[in-house]
Amino acid sequence: MASEDLIISSRVTINGWELTEQFILAGGPGGQNVNKVASAVQLFFPLMASPSLSDTVKERAAKIAGRRLSKEGVLLIEASRFRSQDRNREDARERLKALIVEAMQPPPPPRRKTKPTKGSIERRLKAKSGRSEIKKMRGKPGGD
Repeated sequence: MASEDLIISSRVTINGWELTEQFILAGGPGGQNVNKVASAVQLFFPLMASPSLSDTVKERAAKIAGRRLSKEGVLLIEASRFRSQDRNREDARERLKALIVEAMQPPPPPRRKTKPTKGSIERRLKAKSGRSEIKKMRGKPGGD
């Protein structure tokens, strides 16, 4: 169990009891250290059951999380970038924080459709006809 609270913003804090950490053997480079020391971290966070987040933030975070979110609504973040366990713990917590901060951002305003100007339509058609002429010139010469 992770004991420290994770401060997301001035208004949102994830309690330490909501986070669960599991340490596993990491793959990749690192020599004998990789085979002996469980330096990789799996951070579990029950996203959909968390009382710390609002429903809209939970929905957006679920979309952002994608396949990292289980069917039960538990978010899994694996960190094995560093050789030390402490740095991997920090990395996993920072990645969780970044995901929730991104989910807290309001969605962008919807795109407003615009009509192309007459000049841009004319330029596009002129470019198309120019390309057409170039391609016609590539053909075999006609025997007139």
